[in-house]
Amino acid sequence: MLTAAATDSYLRPGARAWRCRPAPADVPRFHRALDGYRPTPLVELPALAAEVGVGRLFVKDESDRFGLPAFKILGASWAIRQALADRADGRPVTLVAATEGNHGRAVARVARMLRRPAHIFVPRTIGAASATAIRSEGATVTTVPDGYDETVRRAAAYAAGDPSRLLIQDTAWPGYEQVPAWIVEGYSTLFHEVDEQLAAAGAAPAALVGVPVGVGSLAQAAVVHHRDGRGRPAALLGVEPAVAGCVTASLRAGTLTEVPTGTTVLAGLNCGVPSSLAWPYLRDGLDAATTVSDDDAVRARADLAALGVPAGPSGAAPLAGLRAMRHHTGLGLNRASTVVLLSTDGAAGRPA
Repeated sequence: MLTAAATDSYLRPGARAWRCRPAPADVPRFHRALDGYRPTPLVELPALAAEVGVGRLFVKDESDRFGLPAFKILGASWAIRQALADRADGRPVTLVAATEGNHGRAVARVARMLRRPAHIFVPRTIGAASATAIRSEGATVTTVPDGYDETVRRAAAYAAGDPSRLLIQDTAWPGYEQVPAWIVEGYSTLFHEVDEQLAAAGAAPAALVGVPVGVGSLAQAAVVHHRDGRGRPAALLGVEPAVAGCVTASLRAGTLTEVPTGTTVLAGLNCGVPSSLAWPYLRDGLDAATTVSDDDAVRARADLAALGVPAGPSGAAPLAGLRAMRHHTGLGLNRASTVVLLSTDGAAGRPA
């Protein structure tokens, strides 16, 4: 039986006025040149638009991205390309990552495409199916008898000091920020697709974008895209599990804050501390953050499934968050607004 943990929320007036540098323009071109590229669907759901009182509501369905059940390969592929190009010696390397599912599988998939070995560290809480999926890509999998944050530390320690090992991690800490920055850049393709798909549907630009938040890398990419001064200043709503609201807690405290985590069906968002790279962007560029209970996320997943979108609990979290926050006037929503929710994983996915 699921538990309905207490939820929390945060609003920051003025976030849409903040500005930052844009992502590199060549990232979408890189992805479009890869075998198997196609934009993931942007699905319009009029019933949900009517429920929350907006004009049009779309869900970006990332349940099949290059044959994987989540968006993570966008960041992993670009970061690995940049990291390998940055190694002047060109010697063979093993790609290393920590994950609760989809990031590690994405790294393993790219390693297989490049005919390189991969070593993926996973926490003990990972499901057997997720570990098996990573192994199916040809990677070595090591299980760590702790949670996600300790698993990241173990992977980093394994890769440190050995030039034959290259850490490809999607969270940053002091001294490790370049690779996570490339991963964030890789996610920019998703947002360019959304802009093009909204235009093709005859919809107004997004007034609000809902983003699932773990360590905050995808939310950072959303901030970069919508705060780069190019006329796309949507309100941005970050959504976290109630048992792991590290970004909401950090926003309330005004400083990077680590929180204890618990058990949640939103496993890929079960992170205790935001990425140090993402934090300044989230602090200054997010309009709102909220936590959601497992019960509300599971209900949102069922509702999306009934409407033809095969979201996992983490991918359904933005719908649960929008339902919790829709009456807050600070988001500026009305019956003419266009809303986009990012469903980052499919029913078989587990973003980490």
